[in-house]
Amino acid sequence: MNRQTWRETPMAVKLLLVVSFLMNLGFYALIPYLTLYMTGSIGWTLAMAGLVLSVRQFSQQGFSFLGGILSDKFGYKGAMVFGLVIRATGFASFAFCTETWHFFAAAILSGLGGALFEPAGSAAYAILTPEAVRKEIFAFRNVLGNVAAVGSQVIGTILSTVDFFWLSLFAGSLYYVTAVVCFIYLPAAATKNTSQSVHDSIVHVLKDRPFIHYTLLLVGYYYLYMQLFLSIPQFTEDTLGKSSVGIILSTVSLTIIVFQMKVTRWLSGFQQRFTLIGLGGLVMGIGLFCFSFSDSLWMIMLDAVIFATGTMISMPYLIDMVPLFAPKEELGAYYGFNGYSLAIGGSIGTLFGGYMYDLGIKWHMPWFTWSICLLVGCLVAVGLYQMQLSLGVKMQKQSA
Repeated sequence: MNRQTWRETPMAVKLLLVVSFLMNLGFYALIPYLTLYMTGSIGWTLAMAGLVLSVRQFSQQGFSFLGGILSDKFGYKGAMVFGLVIRATGFASFAFCTETWHFFAAAILSGLGGALFEPAGSAAYAILTPEAVRKEIFAFRNVLGNVAAVGSQVIGTILSTVDFFWLSLFAGSLYYVTAVVCFIYLPAAATKNTSQSVHDSIVHVLKDRPFIHYTLLLVGYYYLYMQLFLSIPQFTEDTLGKSSVGIILSTVSLTIIVFQMKVTRWLSGFQQRFTLIGLGGLVMGIGLFCFSFSDSLWMIMLDAVIFATGTMISMPYLIDMVPLFAPKEELGAYYGFNGYSLAIGGSIGTLFGGYMYDLGIKWHMPWFTWSICLLVGCLVAVGLYQMQLSLGVKMQKQSA
């Protein structure tokens, strides 16, 4: 981010960036190694581990619509603080899980916390960030998230090697810290939705057919994205060993750290945003498909770079598109409903993706799961291109 943009960024947004960094540090330190812990120390199949992750994901995004509506009504700061405390408790609880139901209970608790703080946080970003720098702020947020991911891999590798117990407590403690920081320093983000009831907000969003269509198309995008936390770590461990998982995940993060802002600037003159998101999904699908032919560290790292390139193309626009659909007083509700794309896509990606991976191994067809990813990438690209043709001009006029 250049100095001029940073100077134009309000202090409250800078605080949100710090909070995002800490949350990502805790999240990425835990989730990839939670999968390996369940399939390794606990002895579950990847499909069973994927079920736990999908329950966490659906608990979060499944209730994020309601969480977003409540944050519109009662304020984004309070929703963020309360949600962060719940997420912190859920993550720390994984340290004490001994029975199957314990893992599912901790996953649900972790998800419910996210259902509160995620739409509230996104709406706070949109309200507090000047429109002129919003795209660069969202891109920089993605960079910070990946800086955190790199650091988290070092921490996650060390703590998971020592004992998963300490890794869970570390992740939970970071969320407690962010809750305290938000409670003390974050100003109350103004919300204007005081006249509409919860029912009215729900009806208004559900009648926005273009927005619902957009949300459904993103289901495929998040199917691909969730492989970063499931199939990619598992494939890396199966091919190269557990010690290489951190290298591959760090490759994705370092690529984004170095090139995200450059890619965003290169694409800044390209106004067809739906097409860009679809192109990013297609590139992600191609990167995942390339895992079919990889059997060395360097080949897998190259595949990771291709996958990361797809996320760099899409990510800043995924968030920035929602305010183009939403009335300002209902940003939380729209962000919350948009979370269903991650809920459904993430759940299918972890559960179905894990099952397809296991099935491919059983059938001696290691390319099977990656071919499905390529197909999904193609479908996402085509769907969003068609949406660009039908809605692109109208959306550009609204954003002008």
